Parts: sequence; C-alpha cells; structure tokens
Amino acid sequence: MNAPATPEKPSATPIGNGIDVLIAEDNRLQAKILEDRLIKSGYTVRVGRDGQKAFDLAKEKRPDIIVSDIEMPHMTGHELCRAIKSDPELRSVPLILLSTLSEPEDIIKGLDCGADNYVTKPYRPAYLISRMDSLLHTSIEEREEDILELEVTLVGTVYKVRSGRQQVLNLLVSTFENAVEKNQELLRYNEDLTIAKETLAKSNRSLEDMNGRMTRDLDAAAKIQQSLLPSKTVETDRADFAWKYLPCDELAGDFLNYFRLDEDHVALFVVDVSGHGVASSLLSVTVGRVMSPDVGSSSLLTSVGPGGEVVITPPAQVAAELNRRFPMEDQGHLYFTMVYAVLNLKTLQLRYASAGHEAMVHLPKDAPPKLLHAEGFAIGWMEDIVYDETVVQLSPGDRLYLYSDGIPEALDADLEEYDNDRMLQLMQRCRSESIGNSVETICTEIKHWCRINGPRDDISILGVDLKP
Repeated sequence: MNAPATPEKPSATPIGNGIDVLIAEDNRLQAKILEDRLIKSGYTVRVGRDGQKAFDLAKEKRPDIIVSDIEMPHMTGHELCRAIKSDPELRSVPLILLSTLSEPEDIIKGLDCGADNYVTKPYRPAYLISRMDSLLHTSIEEREEDILELEVTLVGTVYKVRSGRQQVLNLLVSTFENAVEKNQELLRYNEDLTIAKETLAKSNRSLEDMNGRMTRDLDAAAKIQQSLLPSKTVETDRADFAWKYLPCDELAGDFLNYFRLDEDHVALFVVDVSGHGVASSLLSVTVGRVMSPDVGSSSLLTSVGPGGEVVITPPAQVAAELNRRFPMEDQGHLYFTMVYAVLNLKTLQLRYASAGHEAMVHLPKDAPPKLLHAEGFAIGWMEDIVYDETVVQLSPGDRLYLYSDGIPEALDADLEEYDNDRMLQLMQRCRSESIGNSVETICTEIKHWCRINGPRDDISILGVDLKP
C-alpha cells in the first residue's frame, strides 16, 4: 500500500466554497483520504473507482475540476484525460494527474493527453489544493492561449504535443518541484553515504564485507519476523485454524497471529503496514511484539483482575491504544491497518474492531459468504480516534477468514483487480476442503492470477473453521 503525506490541520475557514471536485482513484484508502481532506476544506466531492466510472460521473454532471490517478483498470488517467479534453461539454474542465511516476516520459504523456497539471505522490494535501485553486482561477482562454504544437522524441518514441503555454508552464513547474524534492532526497542520501563511508574507512572493511553483512542482517530480520508468526496450533475441540503468509519481498509489512487469551478465548488479528521494505517490516515486527501474548502477566490484550483472573481488553480499546502508541508522524509517516477479533470458544461469539482494514469474510454453514464490514481509521492517521466494536454470533460449521488487501487487490497482467466478488466465490468453492487446504487453494489462485509479474503486495490470510 502507498503511504499518505504528512497529515495537516485544515484551515479554520473552508476554502472550497462548494466547488464540485471529481476524483478518479481505484485505491479505496487513498480515495477516502483525499475525499475527507477536500470535504473538510469545503469542497463537494464525487469519486469514480476507475477512469470509465469517473468519465460517466462527469457526463452526468459537469464537475468544476477533476483529480485523477494514472494507473487504473478499465480506463487509465491518460485515457480519461483524452476523453475529457475531446468532449465539447467537458474540455474546459481543468484536470490534475496524480502518480507515483516521475520520469520525463510521464510528463510528456501528461502533455500529450492534455492534462492541466501533474502532482507526484506522496503529496501534501495543501499543495494539491493550491494547484487546484490556481487552475480554478485560470480561465480556459488563459490555459489555451498561444497553443504550441511540439514534436518530442524520447527513447525512440515520437510524441506530438499540442498544449497551451499556461498548461506547459504548469506541468513544467510541477516537474521542477518534483526534481527539487528528489534533489533534496539525494542530498540526504549523500550525507548518509558519507557517514557510511567514514564508518567503513575506520573499520577498513571492503565493499564485499559490507554487502555480506547487509545480507546477513536482512536474513536475521526476516527470521525475527518469521519467528513472531504463529508458532503452534491452538488445540481446541471447537475450531480448527490455518494461516498463510506470503511476503512479496524478503521483508514484509504484513503480520498475523492467533493465540489463546485464556481457556475460553482466542485472539486473531491481521496487520498491514503501509509501504514495503525495511521500515515497514520493522514497524510490523514492533506491532507484532506489542500484540504478543508473551509480554507479561498484564499486556495490551489482557490484564490481571483483583482476584487473579484474566481480564480481556475489548478489541475497540486495543485499537485505540495502538493508535495512541503509534502516531504516524513518529513512525516515518508509516501507518497500518488492522482487524482484531476475540472468539469465545464456548459461545462462538465473535467481538472485533477494524482500523481501516479489509472486511473479514463470514462463511455460514448453509449460506453464501458475506463481508463483515466495520468502520475505523487506520492506526496512526489521527489522534483520539474512537473505534467501534462489533459482535457477531457464529454457529458450528461456520468459517471465518481474516486477510490483507494483497488478495482482493491482486493485479493481473491487465492491471485488473481480483476484487471481493471473485474472492467470495473462491472461498465458497473451497467450502468442501479442510480449512488448511482452503487457505492453500486461495493463495495458489492469487499467485496464478498474478502469474506474469507475481504478487505486488504481501499476502496474509488466517482461516477459522468452527467444528460442527
């Protein structure tokens, strides 16, 4: 998952004045973050989950401005931009492209399709709003005056670009700002490299030794992460458990676990940290340690009552405490989503809370599967969040799946998501298999779906089968 920029407090007075903003974004989390920020700033917001849906919304009602991601299924941001600029009724609507891409070819493609501005991710919300405000105060005549017809050759490909001077200037400014930011990052990297070189000089180690040490450290970190995964099966005559953990890199941001809290209760959770690599994996390991059942007689998940009995912390309270302990600004702007549940083995009552995580799947014994939705912001986004707790009564023969977004958001060669509908159908087809085999089948199907490039995100799944 992609990390948002540093949260900022919106201005006291809304600046949007009801301006209708159309967002084209297939990532549900990113769309929600941007939608909430714009609404707080006084804008009216509509969201299309891909380029085609956004275009249909624009045709239904002409927006004042469009903010579009580039990489989307069905219709990309570039294709949406061309469609908007080719439509007589919509061509004057300013359009901003958002993307993590920042190569010269990306900018030229932006000009080629007629985009009015280009903002790279991650971005500061205030900066995006300033770009929107600038475009909204620039007339169509200003944007299109002195149309330039350019022929640009880049890496053997010829692009014919027809753009107004203001449009070219806007895109060049956004490119320059991105280059400045990249240069600042490079300076920081160079400072770190200088320190690293001085350290290497003092220890007189060769580059091969350093690479060997890094490899050993990464192996050790991966082993630590693996050691925190479920190490033993919870033995009970009421339920069977199975799990699978497939990191897309050597170090992953996903984490899952299940264990007894006392004789009658089992804790289950899946955590998904934003981003990938060392920083994400370290946060994942830290969260895993905090939620470990072996941290002492009193912990985040349980406490000791006055009579020595185990008192189980409610799931909503666990989520709130994690949010207090892991503010995003203290974690390198990383955040994580989570679903945490407590299953009563006697009554089969399930209590759970979600922090921006994928909905669990409940597969009743004699009914189709359904998603157990729960509202809640990701851990670290905001201070003092109150999380809701949901109670579901399960029955013998039911199944439950907790998983990360690497399953429904898995992409095939055409960048089409596996999506929730396919996932639910797959889990229904696995109903006759054991819970362990069903988890294996689900992961095999996702790997097959991504067979060209392989999974781009970590895959975690935890299954529970309540014995009849």
